[in-house]
Amino acid sequence: MANGICDNLLLATYFSAKNQVAIAPAMDLDMAEHPSLLRNISQLENDGVQVIPFAHGELASGLVGNGRMAEPEIIHSFIEDYFSATKDLQKKKILVNAGPTHEPIDPVRYIGNRSTGKMGVAIANELAKRGADVALVLGPTSTAFQFHNHVSVTRVQTAQEMRDTCVALFPSCNAAILSAAVADFTPKTKTDTKIKKTSNTLDLELVKTPDTLAELGQLKTESQVLIGFALETDNELENAKSKLERKKLDLIVLNSLSDAGAGFGHNTNKITTIDKTGEICTFGLKSKTQVAVDIVNKLKTLIK
Repeated sequence: MANGICDNLLLATYFSAKNQVAIAPAMDLDMAEHPSLLRNISQLENDGVQVIPFAHGELASGLVGNGRMAEPEIIHSFIEDYFSATKDLQKKKILVNAGPTHEPIDPVRYIGNRSTGKMGVAIANELAKRGADVALVLGPTSTAFQFHNHVSVTRVQTAQEMRDTCVALFPSCNAAILSAAVADFTPKTKTDTKIKKTSNTLDLELVKTPDTLAELGQLKTESQVLIGFALETDNELENAKSKLERKKLDLIVLNSLSDAGAGFGHNTNKITTIDKTGEICTFGLKSKTQVAVDIVNKLKTLIK
């Protein structure tokens, strides 16, 4: 009974919290490796909770493995780091786009992709945490997000709306990180009424959507930084380098769909960055919150 009351108090405190929340989980070995628990921890990170990783060591059951709560000095160090975090992007305005676009075929159907927007939102929140004012242009996603109070969100649906908003915002920004998975094609004609299934085939003529990243590359001044993303399935490095050059980027972030746990729909990601000098940095599989830190660190080395 007492434990139940304590649990309810903890939940009430968490759900009412307006400030940053951090947790230091502790559990037995089987729990620490259970997929449900790992999914829930990833969801908490996606919601903006800071998770102090559990340690490897002797557990209350007598087993040895993952699940031991971080030592007090580790927790103390984490708290010190949080409160002394450098606001190294103060007075900077950064544009970020995220999520998919939906290109309507008729009032019911659309062309889209599996992007959730998690990576872009994590980047936006990390930028804001470090003092930047962030303009986030977010495509249609069903994922529920919590946004830092220095993140201003504009919702869009189509590639054209994404382009128009980004082009309007970019001139007043110091940098832009374009992580959205914008549809490359849209139907040439769109009907106002639902297309009926009257035959076994449907002929759909597609036309290219605006290339927002390339357009910002043309608009970019010497004092601005532009970072793009490349999601590849083959010849990854060659394709990413080509995109970096063609679109006049300062840095490109490469995802490969051949890497387990990377790409759409995951709470983790694995990236390689390439800058315009040709420097290549490869990072291991991490939560998207941690990947966002790596990307923002890269931006910090480029921004003036």
